[in-house]
Amino acid sequence: MSILAERGPMRPATPVPAQPRPVHVLRGRRGEVQRPPTRARVVAGRRPAGSPCAAPRRVPVRWPWLAALGAASCLVVAGLGLLGGGTPGAPVPARTATVSVEQGDTLSSLAARFAPESEPGAVVARIKELNRLDQAVLVPGLPLTVPVADAP
Repeated sequence: MSILAERGPMRPATPVPAQPRPVHVLRGRRGEVQRPPTRARVVAGRRPAGSPCAAPRRVPVRWPWLAALGAASCLVVAGLGLLGGGTPGAPVPARTATVSVEQGDTLSSLAARFAPESEPGAVVARIKELNRLDQAVLVPGLPLTVPVADAP
């Protein structure tokens, strides 16, 4: 049994009358404006070779503007770095003490323990300078001279 038989007899489709379309007469190439044969054809903004305006178009120089923009952006970034990132902590303490290195100590941990308000990198550099250390290898039991912050 077919589906069409279940729905009933099919009606023939009634044709829709077509609307009359206007007739266009195409001459020559499609979309091209009719021009006299003596006139030169202009294609995509190009001028004909014999015209007085046939000189090549001069492109404006943009590299000086780009160089100036790059230099200005570098100055802005450098200025922001100096203003925002240059907030140093307290200076490295002048008072020193001799301490013994314990197991697991590093120069950074010693700097944080004995001069917590100061910048750790500056304190580590001062410890290296005071003890004439070239390498950051610490042996347990080694006596080190470290800057010590004043007790409040």
